[in-house]
Amino acid sequence: MNLDVELRTRLTAIESRIQAACDRAHRVRKDVTLIAVSKTVTADVAKVVSRLGVKDFGESRPQEIWKKSAAIPQMRWHLIGHLQRNKLDKTIPMVSLVHSVDSERVLSALSDFGMARGQPVPILLEINCSREESKGGISPDDAAKMGDMAMSLPGVHFEGLMTMAAYGENPEESRPTFVELRQIRDQLRTTTGLKLLHLSMGMSNDFEVAIEEGSTYVRVGSTLFGGLEN
Repeated sequence: MNLDVELRTRLTAIESRIQAACDRAHRVRKDVTLIAVSKTVTADVAKVVSRLGVKDFGESRPQEIWKKSAAIPQMRWHLIGHLQRNKLDKTIPMVSLVHSVDSERVLSALSDFGMARGQPVPILLEINCSREESKGGISPDDAAKMGDMAMSLPGVHFEGLMTMAAYGENPEESRPTFVELRQIRDQLRTTTGLKLLHLSMGMSNDFEVAIEEGSTYVRVGSTLFGGLEN
C-alpha cells in the first residue's frame, strides 16, 4: 500500500462528505474543522496526513500528545479524552483546545493553571447527551450549573460544548443527541451571555448528521486511519 496515496484518497472522500453536509445545511465549509483522531496510529502516519493539509489532530491520552507533538510540532492538538489533574501541567501547553472538561475539579484545576501562566485555557464542556453510563461527561441536568462556573472562572476561556452519541448502524440515530447539545448551547448563550461558538460532535459513523445539526468540530478516526493501526 502506498500510504500517501491511500490517505489522500480517504481524505478526499471525507472532504466531499463534509462539503455535501455543509451544502445540505446551508453552511460554509470553513466553519467546520476536521480533527484527525490519530490515537490508533503512529506519529509517522499522522505526519503524512499533516503533509496532506490537515492541521488539527485529536488524542484521547495526554501521553500520545506528548509523543506526537514532539514529532509533529506544527499541528494544533486537541485533547478529546479525560484529563487527569496530575498530567495537566505538561499537557496543556501543547494543546489548543480541551474538549473533554467533565467535572468541577478538572474545570477548577484548568482555571488555576490558566491564571498561573497568565493565559486562559480554551475549553469545551463535555455533556453526556446520550446518557450512557460508559461515557464520561456532565449530565445535561447539570449543564447550566457548569456553564455558570466556567463563565465565572478567569483562568479558562469557555468556547462551547462537546458530546459523543451512542454508536448505531444508522447515523440518524445520533441526531437527537446532537440536537440536544445544540439546544443546551443555545440556552447557555442566553444565561451566560457568551458566544459559545463551538460544538464538538460527530465521529466517523455520524459526522455528516452532526454537521447538519451545527457541529463546528468533527472528530474522525476510523474512516481516516482504519487498517493503519499501530
